[in-house]
Amino acid sequence: MTARLLDGKSLSKQIQAEIRDQIAQFTGQGGGVPCLAAVLVGADPASEVYVRNKQRACERVGVKSQLHRLEVTASTEQLLELVERLNQAVDVHGILVQLPLPETIDVRRVLDGVYPLKDVDAFHPENCGLLFQGRPRYLPCTPRGIQELLLRNHVALAGRHVVIVGRSEIVGKSLALMLLDRGPGRDATVTVCHSKTRNLAQLTRGADVLVAAVGRAKFITADMVRPGAVVVDVGINRIESGIVGDVDFQAVREVAGLITPVPGGVGPLTVTMLLANTLAAARLQCG
Repeated sequence: MTARLLDGKSLSKQIQAEIRDQIAQFTGQGGGVPCLAAVLVGADPASEVYVRNKQRACERVGVKSQLHRLEVTASTEQLLELVERLNQAVDVHGILVQLPLPETIDVRRVLDGVYPLKDVDAFHPENCGLLFQGRPRYLPCTPRGIQELLLRNHVALAGRHVVIVGRSEIVGKSLALMLLDRGPGRDATVTVCHSKTRNLAQLTRGADVLVAAVGRAKFITADMVRPGAVVVDVGINRIESGIVGDVDFQAVREVAGLITPVPGGVGPLTVTMLLANTLAAARLQCG
């Protein structure tokens, strides 16, 4: 059995077309042009690529984009001053602080400093708290992309066992909360695994849907996957042969029923959900 691919690239194009139509309607009704401001500290090559991809995506759907750069030597206070200027800018609806930040920066202070209504990454404590209560203002971009990918590919989750390998705030914890909630694309039974989990392979083999978000190249091997399972690979790892995910793709594809490729799986949808959140933020701030 060879798994069918969950094509995030083509789905992201479809959703971006929907967002473009929604933005045209929004601006046509006098809502103004949604604007996303990205903040980049230093010149990390991977971050440069990510920001450039986001700018291009903004252009495709009709979102105005800004890029604000600071030197790698910038202090936490300097970054906070920039964030506050963007908080006060009435023409900016969403703020994206590109991660990772230099080690000299207090990341939590910076993310906490973004005005919650402009926090389109959904990292602010207020937005995290709303998600926990089941009434999110914005959904975190990567987990929302995963949810859309499963929902639009008709992967039933109600009552099924989802195992998430990785407990980061950006993916693992947020996705677990979303899939535990009630509604379409949710109502799952969720297990979150991490570096201290015992008998990991036994747990992953019990998954109807396995999400790999651990940040280790080819960590999930074929013997860790139940035949016919849905495998979602969130990882992006650069090795000598190129970019690979957290899943040993070629081997696992012969076991799984559905699988995301890397690249071309979850990544494009993460950017697309950022655009959706920016539109939502513009709607909230424009009344």
